[in-house]
Parts: sequence; structure tokens; C-alpha cells
Amino acid sequence: MLKVETPGGAREILLHACCAPCSGAILECLRDNGIRPVVFFSNSNITPRAEYDLRLAELRRYAGVMGVELVADEYDHDAWLDAVRGLEDEPERGGRCAACFRFRLGRAARYAAARGLPVLATTLASSRWKDLDQVNAAGEIACSRSGELPPETSGCFSAGAGIAGRQNFASLIPPTASQRVPPVHEATGGHGFSDLNTSPRAVTTAVLFWPQNWRKGGLQERRNEVIREQGFYNQTWCGCEFSRKPNL
Repeated sequence: MLKVETPGGAREILLHACCAPCSGAILECLRDNGIRPVVFFSNSNITPRAEYDLRLAELRRYAGVMGVELVADEYDHDAWLDAVRGLEDEPERGGRCAACFRFRLGRAARYAAARGLPVLATTLASSRWKDLDQVNAAGEIACSRSGELPPETSGCFSAGAGIAGRQNFASLIPPTASQRVPPVHEATGGHGFSDLNTSPRAVTTAVLFWPQNWRKGGLQERRNEVIREQGFYNQTWCGCEFSRKPNL
């Protein structure tokens, strides 16, 4: 498996995950390198809601297999539409995708800052259908602004019911008291952080973006193997309504 090293040698990171198929080999790689991820599902681009729920369910199932914590961000497709307004007719890998990445990774970076996780990575960097430069630029921008909050900030990230699982990661890395049972959280109500016992205005944790190319080192081949082994629902488009237009 590919040998990787996080910025600053961090042993725990926030991994923004777009879906289970893109996450499979990456989670294995992190495990094999002794890195513990908190998986963050923030993908308000996906529509209809039934499609979003299906992709989240597959990732939740795999998080259970791997024994990692999963945090599900609030689903807010209207806010995502506002973020890409005027770019609806852009081709794939165009301006709409760049704005989409900034929206999703921006939310992930703010959560990482509030949670005290020093590094953000994303499974978007594993897809050969994405522009890696766009993904990395969006990640760098998101992390540079991770202590900022948008004007519409309200609500909270609140813990939900459920257990993601205990296998593999838990046996590899001695857990802290808060990590012995990896929970599933539902992040609701926008961009606030009240369940983390931190004031949004007091968020100061610096977050570094990890521009790892997850297509190298045999991970692309392993990705396809994990999809088959796990029987993942493997979607054929990124999730937004504009990516489903013909001839794009």
C-alpha cells in the first residue's frame, strides 16, 4: 500500500468524503499508515434527496466496517445552488465544479477547525473525473478561511444516534477515551458548532490542506477492487443535476 505522510505528521485528520466508492481504498491506506480519519460527508450538491440518502447510507455502512467515525453535514441543496448560481451551464471540470468544491470543502474546513483537527483531506482527489488542480485550490482556500464564519451562521452540529463500528482502526491505533466507540453524528442547522463546546467566534485552530493524489501508488486499482468486494452502489455521475445534462 502507498506510504503517505500528513502535513506536520498529524495522526488524526478530517477526511471529506464524497461517497463510499471513492473512500474505500483511501480509508485502507490511512489505516495502514497509522492515520485515524474522522469522515465528513458534506455533499449538498447531490440531488434528489433519495440519491443523497443512498450514498450516505453506503458510506455509513463502510464506516462501520472500517470502525471509523462518520459525521454527516446538514443537507442544504438550496445553499449549494446559490453557491454555483450563474455557472449552471459550465462544462464538467469548469467554473461550476470549482465553486462546488469551495462550498463543500469550506464547510469541511470550518468543522475541522472547530473540532480541533489540524489537517483536511478529501476523496475528491481520487476521482479521475475531477480536475486535481481545482480540488487542491479549493482545499487551500477553504483551509485558509477555516476560522471564518459566513454571515448566515446559525444552528449547530449535534450528535445523532448510531455506531459506525469498532473494527480495524480501533485495533491498530490506541484510542483516546472519546474515540473508543466511533459514533455517527448528524451535523444539523447550518455552520454552527454548539455541540463541540466552542464559541464559533473563538475558533482559532489552524487547518492545513493535504493535497494528496489518491490516484497513485496502486490506489486506483485497489479502489475498483474494494467496490467489487463491498458491493458498493457505484454512481455514474457526480450527483448534481447539472452534471446529468447530455453531452457534458
